[in-house]
Amino acid sequence: MAAVDRRSDADLAIGELYAAHARGLVRLAWLLLHDEQEAEEVVQDAFVAAHRRWSRLRDEAAGAAYVRRAVVNGARSALRRRGVRERYVAVLAAERAAAPPGPDEQAVAAEEHDELVRALTHLPQRQREVLVLRYYLDLPEAEIAEALGISPGSVKTHAHRGLAALRAGRER
Repeated sequence: MAAVDRRSDADLAIGELYAAHARGLVRLAWLLLHDEQEAEEVVQDAFVAAHRRWSRLRDEAAGAAYVRRAVVNGARSALRRRGVRERYVAVLAAERAAAPPGPDEQAVAAEEHDELVRALTHLPQRQREVLVLRYYLDLPEAEIAEALGISPGSVKTHAHRGLAALRAGRER
């Protein structure tokens, strides 16, 4: 029964916190991200995280500060992901501009690309992220670990498992 009371206390407290601060936090996130949808998503994620951890807060009055910090951290993560995407697009554009392939090469490359994309969609998200960052952006393990918020050892594990799954899928 105590767990139910704590959950209803968290529900009530988060509801009040949301009513009082959500609009301002969305503005904060928008100022950091310049994207309304992404800002709203970051704020929602922050409130979900606060609700999940509400019982562990030492001072419930610090809830607003906790959620604010979570919004800032969420915006940083979103900007990091956006930067990775933008660097990837820039690398692709530079590669395409450097040496335009002939029609036969284009057809083969398109078919191989489609096959690779299909194979990647069957991998778990983390393995897919690691392989794309490693082989499309050519990032070292340390930068991948930092971008994904995991250890370099986890990067190696996810890369190994992802490559093994791709090899196994190709042999079928």
